[in-house]
Amino acid sequence: MTSTGYTLVIGDKNFSSWSLRPWLAMKHCSIPFAEERIRLRQPDSKPEILRHSPAGKVPALKTRLGVIFESLAILEYLAERHPEHALWPLDEEARAAARSLASEMHAGFATLRNEMSMDLLGRLPSPLVSAALEADIRRIAAIWKDARARFGKGGPFLFGAFSNADAMYAPVATRFRTYGVDLSRFGDDGTAAAYADAILALPAMEDWTEGAQREVKQRSAG
Repeated sequence: MTSTGYTLVIGDKNFSSWSLRPWLAMKHCSIPFAEERIRLRQPDSKPEILRHSPAGKVPALKTRLGVIFESLAILEYLAERHPEHALWPLDEEARAAARSLASEMHAGFATLRNEMSMDLLGRLPSPLVSAALEADIRRIAAIWKDARARFGKGGPFLFGAFSNADAMYAPVATRFRTYGVDLSRFGDDGTAAAYADAILALPAMEDWTEGAQREVKQRSAG
């Protein structure tokens, strides 16, 4: 445990998009936590996760009050417990928009998830872009472009400063890089691509990537 009493249980950094979300928010905001990793796609992965989370999924945040699971619930909890970091925008209109966009990411984009699964370190050919996949990519590009235009004047992120909405969309930025998605083909004027670059350039994102590289090396050596 740390001074905050947090332990974040996560999956493999190369694959676990849901784990990245709260990890990135906590690292970016310098909220202390201990990290516990469970290898995914193993015969014992499910029972190992169930030792930490009744939902049987990662991430799970162990706190003095109990276990918080589901990425968006963890981010909501962190915003409440650490208001000094303004993980939701302070402006009422922006905050409502940020919550809406984060919820859309949490519940939607099934085709993108299935056809462009997270492979952080991979550089893979783009799959055949079906109508459903194109709709997902166009919607995400439009979300990023619109949020930046309406609320992004104070910084490089969706609502200017880093927020929970950025944590929710960060894995999508990695997917677009992995599969070489050219957002200009999907209605982007350069705004969405610049936003993705800003997310990928975060020091915390670089730390996550280095962690993924170490995990791959350890598996190769073992």
